[in-house]
Amino acid sequence: MTDGIAVGGTVRTAGEPAQDAVERIAFAHAGDAIAAATHLLCSVPPDASSDPVLARYADAIAAAPRLRWIGYLSNTGVYGDRDGGWVDEDSEPAPQSERGRRRVAAEQHWRRLADHRAVDIFRLAGIYGPGRSALDDLRAGKARRIIKPGHAFGRIHRDDIVGAVRAAMRQQRPSGVRILNLVDDEPAESAAVVAEAARLLGIAPPEPVPFAQALATMSPMARSFWAENRKVSSERTQRALGLRWRYPNYRQGLCSIIAEQRAEGVA
Repeated sequence: MTDGIAVGGTVRTAGEPAQDAVERIAFAHAGDAIAAATHLLCSVPPDASSDPVLARYADAIAAAPRLRWIGYLSNTGVYGDRDGGWVDEDSEPAPQSERGRRRVAAEQHWRRLADHRAVDIFRLAGIYGPGRSALDDLRAGKARRIIKPGHAFGRIHRDDIVGAVRAAMRQQRPSGVRILNLVDDEPAESAAVVAEAARLLGIAPPEPVPFAQALATMSPMARSFWAENRKVSSERTQRALGLRWRYPNYRQGLCSIIAEQRAEGVA
């Protein structure tokens, strides 16, 4: 139980030890849990052929008698390249990468389940938090300060994702689809984030690397990321959920992470 609510989550590997109050359920045997659920949150990305959750459980989800809310974690890549321009929750998807097109297809499949229940599609920006930030990349010697002027994008702290999902789940909404952008309030260039993380650690930032030079060594996924440039607004989302982000920009988010890590004895 979490806050008086029974919570379960699927796992691929059997026998994972429970570290919290969340029940571990084998993905291959989730039918009974789906039938009993009132709220369902999917964080599984689509693969090359389909959405793995819907491929196996679309009929079970559609028939679940108590289910009144579905949340699907998508990402802002569905908006594609906007040449640095702004998009918001009403902007039509225009994916240019194969990953983005798969996400749009998955969103469309989840939309079909909104005939008699609420479906919230969360479009997430780049996720960061403890153990997953420029601070950790710098400590590991993996950070690069890539210079591409004008290429600014948003991020979202792990805790703000949790806060948004919980707020959405608590709302009483009629059936239908809602788009929610989970992205902070200050788009910023990657190099600025790395420099700020280095400042917080009290170390010199990595030497700047021109984008054209860095491109030659990038993975296909990294290339697709750098090929798109957009700014994503979440003002409407925050109003709809009745909240403001705890970490509205990368500076506040990084400060929180380093304070937490130092309290835990992480150098």
